[in-house]
Amino acid sequence: MSRPQEPHRPFFPFANPFRMISPKGSQLSPRLLSLLNTFEAALLERLQKLVPKDKDDILSLSWMKLAMESLSEIHCDIKNLITELELPVTDWDEKWIDVYLDISVKLLDISIAYTSELTRLNQGHLLLQCVLHRLESNTPEQFMRACSSLDSWRQHIGSKNPRVETCRPILDNLVESLNLPKVKNSAKGKVLMRAMYGAKVATVYICSVFSAAFSGSAKNLLDLPVPDTLPWAQVFSNVQTTGNAEIRNIFSCEKFTVLRELDAVDALVKKLYPLLQDGLGPIEEETFKNSVSDLRKSAQKLSQGLDNLSKVVDGFFKIVLGGRDALLCNLRAGGTVPNSIHISPCLGYGSTCGVSCKLRLFLTRIACFSNESKTLKIMLPTNHYRRNLFFSTGEKVPS
Repeated sequence: MSRPQEPHRPFFPFANPFRMISPKGSQLSPRLLSLLNTFEAALLERLQKLVPKDKDDILSLSWMKLAMESLSEIHCDIKNLITELELPVTDWDEKWIDVYLDISVKLLDISIAYTSELTRLNQGHLLLQCVLHRLESNTPEQFMRACSSLDSWRQHIGSKNPRVETCRPILDNLVESLNLPKVKNSAKGKVLMRAMYGAKVATVYICSVFSAAFSGSAKNLLDLPVPDTLPWAQVFSNVQTTGNAEIRNIFSCEKFTVLRELDAVDALVKKLYPLLQDGLGPIEEETFKNSVSDLRKSAQKLSQGLDNLSKVVDGFFKIVLGGRDALLCNLRAGGTVPNSIHISPCLGYGSTCGVSCKLRLFLTRIACFSNESKTLKIMLPTNHYRRNLFFSTGEKVPS
């Protein structure tokens, strides 16, 4: 599953976001400053949770679950900040709306790719269960069938997922857009943009870790420079430096997989395989029983870890989708939709659109589980380009 480490790609330079919120001569009111400080203190705390107590925690499914939970909390914090700023969506600058919609649709695409990969990995558990069932019968014929199932498991786990391969271009695009639009004549807007910058940095980095782990390629791991004037910069740097160093070290070992729990199962498979092929003598029988017992425990731990991580990724997906739909519905209700955006009445949460949202979630699951499914897209027309709103059959959204 993992591949030889590839040369690190150059990073895109971007401007200091601190200048967007603190231009010369500008002042924030005590209330706005308090809201910003509260958000950034929470961001620092959520990033602090990701500093590993032990290097072996990195790329474990439990650590990845914690990272995705922290990311979900950060996006909820952004939603709460928007409410506390008392900044109605109808008062947003069109550029802010463009940024929010652009970020959210990319995160939906990434979430779907991760869900697809977690589903694929968990399908391998069925093969392991088949192996364990056959090993209950101590016969040469069942041992050979178990060997065949182990071969199938390694082939399945080692195969590539095309959906994961699409994440790198999306992350590159998000990196290029880290320099958020400048805000003029709106103190609230400046607070929002700076908070969104912090959320984007955390999101891009965590997603780059997931993409590297799921693709088996260190080239998807990013190094993001942030201004040291930001209160959460030092903690983020610690997380990134510690995490990236250990992740690149794992890749340098050229293991079959970089996921800790998956690697533990693979090690047991390698230990068990020759015993099945060569047959069991009196000496090997005890080793065989212990290996089977260890494999059963590790396989169960892996399956549970994948299930738990899948639930958290699904929760993140719903948070992003909910925020996006709420924005679109609020724009519709306010009657002040920007000229560049045309919204269908059904594209949001509410009494008239719950069925539509559930249908889109259902279509997402179909896309994840179908090997031959094509990307479904709703095209959102704009003056200058067409943006993917979500999944559809490629038809235009009715006005």
